[in-house]
Amino acid sequence: MDLKNKGTKIYALLLVLILLGSFASLGTGAVNVPLSKTLKIMASQIPGIGAGVVSDWSPSQEVIILNLRLPRIILAFLIGAELSAAGVIYQGIFRNPLADPYIIGASAGASLGAALAILLFQGVKVIGVGSVPFFAFLGALLTVIIVYVIAGIAGRTNSHTLLLAGIAVSSFISALVSFLMYFSDQKLQHIYFWLLGSFSSQGWKEVYLNLPYGILGFLLGMWNLRSLNILQLGEDTAFFTGVDVELLKRLSLAAASLLTASAVAVSGIIGFVGLIIPHIMRMLAGPDHRRLYPMSALAGGLYLMLADTVSRMVIAPTELPVGILTALFGGPFFLYLLLKKSKRDYRL
Repeated sequence: MDLKNKGTKIYALLLVLILLGSFASLGTGAVNVPLSKTLKIMASQIPGIGAGVVSDWSPSQEVIILNLRLPRIILAFLIGAELSAAGVIYQGIFRNPLADPYIIGASAGASLGAALAILLFQGVKVIGVGSVPFFAFLGALLTVIIVYVIAGIAGRTNSHTLLLAGIAVSSFISALVSFLMYFSDQKLQHIYFWLLGSFSSQGWKEVYLNLPYGILGFLLGMWNLRSLNILQLGEDTAFFTGVDVELLKRLSLAAASLLTASAVAVSGIIGFVGLIIPHIMRMLAGPDHRRLYPMSALAGGLYLMLADTVSRMVIAPTELPVGILTALFGGPFFLYLLLKKSKRDYRL
């Protein structure tokens, strides 16, 4: 099977799974809504079709589907897509399969920026945008730059120094967030939200807040995919083929940090999505970033959408924060990748 046909089949499979998963998630929760009624409620909102749909559902079921679950499902998909796309970019720039927004420290930096905005600048707009996403973006970008600089102090950025630098900086930032929480009083619960990672009580407002930043970050990341492929051959090779390596790094880090910040700003820290999904899709679709990037975004959206559905069901009628669930899956997966890479490096 050639790569083009294989890629088409993977895209088709992902789209089918997203569609099926969306309808399954819409009807599942503390209050189950039959699939037939879920489909009718959704069809009733389509212009030209809705007028002919016979209303046999209750008002509460319509509210649950349209105002509670639908925006939450869309938001979970967007966040999963953004974190996975950011993971592809971080792994490509650092040429390290262990890099992702959580491990590199971008998520922690974004949460620190968001916490500062909540405590000091809530309700204030900065250059026309809300203070929370703006400071989350700054926090993510500055953290990644700090980690990259620390990892390269010895003269060469390798997997182990990058990993250790990311863990160290993330731990320090987490301590700062805890310090802010200690003095936050009535805002403690709001900041605690970022640390757990959850879509609870999220609605259309958060979807509209996230969407423009996510689209901008995704498009900015797509701009550099061919150059990102060349970079995998080494910085010297990329330079002699005409790639402006430093500009590529800056634009890619900005794109990945914007994607991470837009996710963290509305959902908090949801770890390991940007590690698991790009790795799986790389095994299925190959290393070409022009396929890997959009496929990982679709698969990441599907993964987090389903993970959030499970988090709503596992201890119903209460909810398990989805960040806890992804950490339970992602932690062992990260250890597996780390051990696998360590054995390969040792043989070399």
